[in-house]
Amino acid sequence: MNNNLSHIIRHAYANAPTVRRILDAAQIHPDDITSIDDLSRIPVTTKDALVELQRGAPPFGGLLAVPRERLTHICMSPGPLYEPHAGESAGDDSIRAILAVAGFDAGDVVLNTFGYHFIPTGLAFDRTCAGLKMTVIPAGVGSADIQVKMMLDLGVSAYVGTPSWLAALLRKAEEMGINPRAQFALRKAMVSAEPLPPSLRQTLVEQYGLNVTNAYGTAELGFLAYNTESGMAMRLFDSPIIQVAHPETGAPVASGEVGQVVVTTFNETYPLIRFGTGDLAMNLDPAPGASRQGERSIILVGRVGEAVKVRGMFVHPNQLRFGLSQVTEIARAQAVVTRTADRDALVLRAVHAKPDAAAAARQSVAAAIRQAIQAACRVNADAIEWVDALPDDAKLIVDEREWK
Repeated sequence: MNNNLSHIIRHAYANAPTVRRILDAAQIHPDDITSIDDLSRIPVTTKDALVELQRGAPPFGGLLAVPRERLTHICMSPGPLYEPHAGESAGDDSIRAILAVAGFDAGDVVLNTFGYHFIPTGLAFDRTCAGLKMTVIPAGVGSADIQVKMMLDLGVSAYVGTPSWLAALLRKAEEMGINPRAQFALRKAMVSAEPLPPSLRQTLVEQYGLNVTNAYGTAELGFLAYNTESGMAMRLFDSPIIQVAHPETGAPVASGEVGQVVVTTFNETYPLIRFGTGDLAMNLDPAPGASRQGERSIILVGRVGEAVKVRGMFVHPNQLRFGLSQVTEIARAQAVVTRTADRDALVLRAVHAKPDAAAAARQSVAAAIRQAIQAACRVNADAIEWVDALPDDAKLIVDEREWK
């Protein structure tokens, strides 16, 4: 691990101008970083800071560390953030690791419901599963009745995607007169991109007979941790380097304390050194000072700042603010996120710029708002509620979900 760390720090310093600037500002030379403990001397770069870096030095914020001609794909995640890919193996390695944990095998028929549009997850799962001799159905999210028919007709044995969409498919099957447990070949599921409430896990396991693996990761980093049983603790993978750090100081927190998940990758294309994910987690270390990373666990407890994950997609206030700015008829607005029947709902409360606007005019504006939110955030608003006013200190995004 230490040799890999020294190599990536030297590579990033030599080839990524922003990494060089960060280390120089902290008066750190690559030769000073010889162990994971030394990493804590490097300031954390947050996701919001990454957005600003890409704005100031487009398109990759001075973090691209290979010639641009080597890139095979450029994806985009909320922020917005551009993610360069040049065939590096770290993301695929993390997918292979989580598929092994989840018990996926050659010959499985996999319903892949992760997105193929802009983000890397769907393509990466497709490529990795096919490489492991599985048959992939590139479904994405949507058309539940069609997906249910394919699950039945094609003998789908494994699912990857969000837990809420899996629950929606199972409910749709029952609405269509199908008994999923008796008639589906589905026996295993790898779910990610949103929390898995204990009550939903229990339903998937006990009512539908599924072996459920819950994974935590990000588009930039791949999968970082997983859970295969009841409980909230998620076991860390051995790679990349994962620290739980104080949100303000960046120093590692002790076992039992809460901090931000901070990751250092070995990705030579786009080296993220001490990248703050924005996720808050409790650090669980069975033997502080002696354990290896793969023996530790985390419990995710929330988000740093205002960004909220809705149906597997992070919605940043800046994104929402930009989208709403395209609709001039709005005076003020607030997005409220709730959860019913294992599905996230996003409702926009809006104040019309003309209080006496007719109902027909408001309906037309509501349609424009929906389009603007979808374009900016890639999440559909479930409803637009017109209100007379909002408090002066009202947050742009309010998360009212309770995870029980």
